Formats: sequence, C-alpha cells, structure tokens
Amino acid sequence: MKSIGKILLGVTVVASLVGGGVWVSKQRAAQDPETRYKLATVEKGSVTQTVSANGTLNPVVLISVGTQVSGTVKKLYVDFNDKVKKGQPLLELDDALVSATERQSAANVINAQASLELAQANEARMKSLIAQEYVSKQEYDQSAQVLKSARAQLALARAQNERDRANLNFTVIRSPVDGVVIDRVVDLGQTVAASFQTPTLIKIAQDLSEMRIDTSFAEADIGGIRAGQKARFTVDAFPNRSFTGEVQQIRLNPTNLQNVVTYNVRINVDNPEQVLLPGMTAYVNIGVQKREGVLLVPNAALRFKPADGGEKKSENGQKSASTVGPSSIGPGMGAGADGSAAKAGGGKGKKRDGQSGTVHVLAGDEIRPVGVQLGITDNRNTEIVGGDLKEGDRIVTGENTNGVKPPSSVGMRMF
Repeated sequence: MKSIGKILLGVTVVASLVGGGVWVSKQRAAQDPETRYKLATVEKGSVTQTVSANGTLNPVVLISVGTQVSGTVKKLYVDFNDKVKKGQPLLELDDALVSATERQSAANVINAQASLELAQANEARMKSLIAQEYVSKQEYDQSAQVLKSARAQLALARAQNERDRANLNFTVIRSPVDGVVIDRVVDLGQTVAASFQTPTLIKIAQDLSEMRIDTSFAEADIGGIRAGQKARFTVDAFPNRSFTGEVQQIRLNPTNLQNVVTYNVRINVDNPEQVLLPGMTAYVNIGVQKREGVLLVPNAALRFKPADGGEKKSENGQKSASTVGPSSIGPGMGAGADGSAAKAGGGKGKKRDGQSGTVHVLAGDEIRPVGVQLGITDNRNTEIVGGDLKEGDRIVTGENTNGVKPPSSVGMRMF
C-alpha cells in the first residue's frame, strides 16, 4: 500500500510540474508581441480621399406630356417602355364637345362673311348716291362705319374658328420628341381636366444612353468638389460592378433640412448598354485629393490602444496624443483647401497642417507609442505627414484573440 501511495504522489508531482511548465510557456507566449499583437509594416503608396453621397439616376431629358384641353381618354396608342417618334400619336381624347364648338365657330365665319358682303354693297351704293347728292354725308359715313365693323367681325370669327380648330387638334396628344415612354399616368376612359395646371399624361425619356445623377453633398464636403472631376458609383442592381461619371454642375441653391445644409451636385453618366434605369439609387464617391509615394498606416493602427492602458510617453518625452480613428478624419482635415498643407508643430520631417495621432511600434520585445501627424485618408489607410515613423517599421493594428489571454499582473499563488 505504501508503494502505491508513493507512486500516486510521484505521478501527482510530475503532473503538477508538467502543468506548471505548460502554463509558464503559455504566459511567455502571451507576453511575446509577435503572438499577442496583430502587426503591419509601414509602407509607401498612394491614397485618395473621397467624399460620398447617395443620389438618384434620372434621364438627361425627361418630358412630361400633358394636354391643353379637357376630355375623356378615348384611345391609347402607347404603353410603358414603348419607343416613340416625334409627332407620333400617344393618345386621343373624346372630341365631341370640341368638335361642336369648332363647327359653331365655322358657322360664325360664314355669317360674318355674309354681313361683310352686304356692308360692301351698301357702302358702294351710298358712294354713288352721294356723288349725285341724293343722300347726305352722314348716311354715307354710317355705311362706311358698318363696312369696317363687318370686316372686324369677320376677322374675329376667323380667329375664333382657328382657336377651336387648334383645340380640336389638341385632342390627339402627340410625342414632342423621339424617346421611350417611362410612365403612363392615365388609362382608357379616364377624364382629364385642363384648368389652371396642365395635367401630366405620359412621361417620355428622350435618350437613356446618357443619364445623370442628382446627389446632395454636405457643405463640409462641397469645398473639394469641382466640375469635371471623375466620380465612381455603384447601384444595388449590380453590387459587384462599378460605374464612372463626371461632375457636371454644382447647384448654388442650398437645401437646409433640420439645420443640415446640402448642395445638389449633378453628375453625367454614359449608359451605352442601358443597364442603368431611371430611379435607381446611386452610391457616389468623388475623389477630392490624392497623394502618391507617401507613408501610409492602416487606420486600425490609429485606433489601437494597449489593453493594459496607462499613459505611456512617446519618443519626444511628452504624453502620447489621443488616438485618432478614421471616423474623426473628415474631408478637409489634414490638408489645406489648395490640396497642400501648411506647417504643424511636433514631429520630424516635412510638416503639414493636420491632426495628431499615435501608433504603437514594435521595438524588440515591447511596443512603444510614437506620435505622428496625419494627412488625408481613404477610410482604410491614412497618410503620415510628420513624426518619427519610418518606412519598414512594424506597427500594432490590434490584439490577437485566439484564446490566449493577456498576461495577468498577479503572479501564480503557491500553496
């Protein structure tokens, strides 16, 4: 029995030693920066700062076809997506009332013509009689006045007849341009009333091979946008495809909604395949600044803070600046309005006017904070315009969470 107890005791001691060795090795591995942290190498490259907004695709020319006369829709000649030519009939209104009015005015023309002929005969008779002094000058003047009035009445009747004939022609609605029907508002048998406002019957897009995007950019972003700049956008219908356009115009009329000021920016888009349809939502990005051959760091490195916390001092002996994430780097921050940047305090090398940030650089078996000045960002990488960071430095972008916990400050208790 004693020998069995000694064996069990020996096994327990060996297991404890093995377990302690494993624990110690795990703690050392957890303390190894290569294992504990996610690292990235500082490299040079290009970065483009963009501003984003949502917009709506619209045809370049969208014509709302209406009517100048009232009536009931008697015939429909076109429907949605039909291609039409200029002058082609689109629909026809019931012309019973308008036709009756036109016939009435035509009869008035004949009546006025007869009155004019009678007035001309009377005036000629009075002219011959006054030469023989059979009638007075007053009677002759009255016949001349009746003749002039008859001529005026005939001109009025003809004008009214022309108006009624034009209204009769307006009962047939024709296409003003070549294009495609994208909307039909009325149906067969529907009554339309043209009173103070012309009702819209059909909408025609003149050419869908060229379209435009109407977007609203915030006032903070509008300063970097210029006519002629290239724009990229995507639509939900083709999520894996990117389209390009060009800024055509920045509307000077601002929109103020709940104290948020925005400006309409119109972007021209070529649509040769006609895969982009009117009304689609476009997610637009416009590049406002670009840098090439500059020092870049991932934005994750600017957001990183060590888990053990504490205010560590940077290389220059001052407390490290507060970490600046990509969300705090907005358009216009880190660069001047002219695309270049002015001088800023702190850091080494070429200095520009920008925000400060902190990255943690791997130095041997530990990490140390380094203060940097930030330039523009593309929401993935940020330009470094000043500080002690160099190309090839390895910086921390996060902590590994693969089951290895950070080392505890409390040592193993021995019993």
